[in-house]
Amino acid sequence: MSFPPLSPADDAFAAQLSAALSKDRLTRAEPRYLEEPRRKWKGISGWVARPESTEEVAQIIRACNAARVGVVPYAGGTGLVGGQVAPDGPAPLLLSLERLNHIRATYPREYTMVAEAGCILADIHSAAADHDRLFALSLASEGSARLGGLLSTNAGGVNVLRYGSARAQVLGLEAVLPDGQIWHGLKRLHKDNTGYDLRHLLMGAEGTLGVITAACLKLSPRPANTGTALLTVGSPSHALSLLALARDRLAEGISAFELMHRTGFDFLTETLPEIRQPWPDAPEWSVLIELGLPRGQSVQEALEQLFLSAHEQGLVSDGLIAQSDSQSQDFWSLREHFPEGNRRIGSIASHDISIPLEEMPGFISDAFAAVAKQGAYRINCFGHLGDGNLHFNIFPPKGEHRDAYRAQAADLTRAIHTLTHQRGGSISAEHGIGRLKVADLERFGDPAKLAAMRTIKAALDPQGIMNPGAVLRR
Repeated sequence: MSFPPLSPADDAFAAQLSAALSKDRLTRAEPRYLEEPRRKWKGISGWVARPESTEEVAQIIRACNAARVGVVPYAGGTGLVGGQVAPDGPAPLLLSLERLNHIRATYPREYTMVAEAGCILADIHSAAADHDRLFALSLASEGSARLGGLLSTNAGGVNVLRYGSARAQVLGLEAVLPDGQIWHGLKRLHKDNTGYDLRHLLMGAEGTLGVITAACLKLSPRPANTGTALLTVGSPSHALSLLALARDRLAEGISAFELMHRTGFDFLTETLPEIRQPWPDAPEWSVLIELGLPRGQSVQEALEQLFLSAHEQGLVSDGLIAQSDSQSQDFWSLREHFPEGNRRIGSIASHDISIPLEEMPGFISDAFAAVAKQGAYRINCFGHLGDGNLHFNIFPPKGEHRDAYRAQAADLTRAIHTLTHQRGGSISAEHGIGRLKVADLERFGDPAKLAAMRTIKAALDPQGIMNPGAVLRR
């Protein structure tokens, strides 16, 4: 795949673009636009465009396409694989969507909402709740993550088991394509078989095929009764059997099913002692389960009966059922602070992977053994067991700093990704490819799929301006 060389978004280009835009749309990039949460890269762009309408986005993209200037779309900046920063090459133009932040319409009776790409996820949740509806995409960064980035990476989160990933919760899109055309695809239809589905093509493309500017979101009924339990399981295999038992008994009533290793709790004790923990000594493995049931069904009774059945089968040895919303929030606070505990410890290598459920126990056993062969590392293995998504993160021994192990990071990652591939899994479950995993995608991706992706990229973006270097090597 070969593209023409790019030109930089220099002062001359900025002056030309600024003259064509409304006041204050183009400014020097503040440091926050040039950083990403894991601090693996620092962006080089000097200019950021902040349009306030889809038409302005199209105007900017047309100018960049004509001048062969790269464009890096920027939503909330919460991505963990470097898709929102360009560390090298001719300086691109950063395209921030933060001003496209309006809820355009809500249709409670048809359970849909039309929201712009710059809307913060928590604000979408609030707007849906105002109509007694639920937008079920939920993740720890919802207070800062914006819709455009979430859809562009096909974000997952804790509710995929019940509601599906971002892709499953979108009916239509509005987007600007690499030549500046606006695709008006904001249809509120559940059925539309009129050719290729550009919606699914753009979601997960990480801004390499165009810029999502708005979406028609699928809303869900708000469960009348919700409840949470924290259960001790003997092993990941027991957790998998517990999940099957819960699904047999409760079907789609399970909203979330999280597997947690004790290292995550140890990290919270070490770095965030103010986070209340429900036990003096965390178990080796535990499960956080949340139910959402309709009116007339008791969550407490359902969780109690599930615990009793699981205990009789030897799947759980102990457990706590939240007795209030406050206690349920405390349980979730533990799980949601795992990433912050990880950050404060400092990982050597982090992995966002998915594994077929039946392969999960064997993978975890093999992965722990493979890491142990390479050193006395600490492992925090946790994630969304209900949909097969694990965050398998490797840390230095206690008291040591990750910088001393940088040379081992690549070997550790290759070992984990190789085991993932051998088990029929994916090296990216919900974070995307970005710039972090381009080489891994080349190594483990299906050759036919990669060839098709390159063909699609070349056809839609022949200048190669859209998020250059992300997902596919330029």
